[in-house]
Amino acid sequence: MMFNKNKLLPIFTAVSLAVAAPAALAKNFKMALGDAAGGTQWEMGSKFAELLDKKTNGKMTVDLFPNGQLGNEQDTVNNAAIGLLDFSVLAINNVTPFSPSVGLLTMPYVIQSADEAKLLTQGEIGQELVENTIRDAGVRIIGWAYSGFRVLTNSKRPVKSPEDLKGLVIRVPRNEIMISAYQAWGVNPTPMAWSETFTGLQQGVVDGQDNPYITIHAMKFNEVQKYVTNIRYIFSLEPLIVSESIFQSQSPQMQQTILAAGKEATEYSFNYLQTTEQKIRDELAAKGMVFTDPANGEQAWIEKVTETVWPKFYASIGGKEKLDTALAVLGR
Repeated sequence: MMFNKNKLLPIFTAVSLAVAAPAALAKNFKMALGDAAGGTQWEMGSKFAELLDKKTNGKMTVDLFPNGQLGNEQDTVNNAAIGLLDFSVLAINNVTPFSPSVGLLTMPYVIQSADEAKLLTQGEIGQELVENTIRDAGVRIIGWAYSGFRVLTNSKRPVKSPEDLKGLVIRVPRNEIMISAYQAWGVNPTPMAWSETFTGLQQGVVDGQDNPYITIHAMKFNEVQKYVTNIRYIFSLEPLIVSESIFQSQSPQMQQTILAAGKEATEYSFNYLQTTEQKIRDELAAKGMVFTDPANGEQAWIEKVTETVWPKFYASIGGKEKLDTALAVLGR
């Protein structure tokens, strides 16, 4: 039996195109994480990647790059803004320099519980901040990782009051609100890149830092820090951002899929914090960390920052009325 190759060619071509079509539509995204694997950022990013893979039947996948492999957290905002990076999970204080109104969420002692953090980020205030960040920074917040309160650690001694900070060198991010908080407590903190922090603590360049229990555990700070003070001046939020240019290049259906995955990953992150934080604190205690509660329920810490730090940043967050609105939403 003779075959006509010319007649079969269109058939082979059609079959080849049909097979190739899914591959052509497939996309592998990159996601930057500032923290090491095992922390809140990793949990958030992993859940988002899992959900996106599932919702697209494997056509859209995400590779995670922890420990600042794709640059420091502020670099990832820049790279996402110009379309060189797809996704990043990073501390909210590293978004603030690009979109100052987001600083509302880092104002000391505004958020006083995980439920309050959820209420602000997932309500009208959170949506306004999402829109501002698109406008100001060229990135879109599509999810929130909830990491818990930033507690103070140091290698020298127990700290109960702001006066106990004297003589200690404390690392902070390059964030004006956080720097001002420590200045209000009577010390000049040392701004230091996140990627340099463990080494700085290890070598004694700085004596202490502040971060949530989950981050302290993931970064193994217990190896270079002994004392923990349970100040709760900032609730650590770590938004999941996507490059707005890359987001807009997706089909409307794919955009909705990305948003849905971000929303579900946000809920997962909140639940993860609830079920994990106390366990991690217990593990840190078992590894030798010593915990101290602030004297008089943090009253001295609170008074110094609300009286001196809040007014300095009313303008950058959009006016005092923005803070008043947030406090009203929280019932205060």
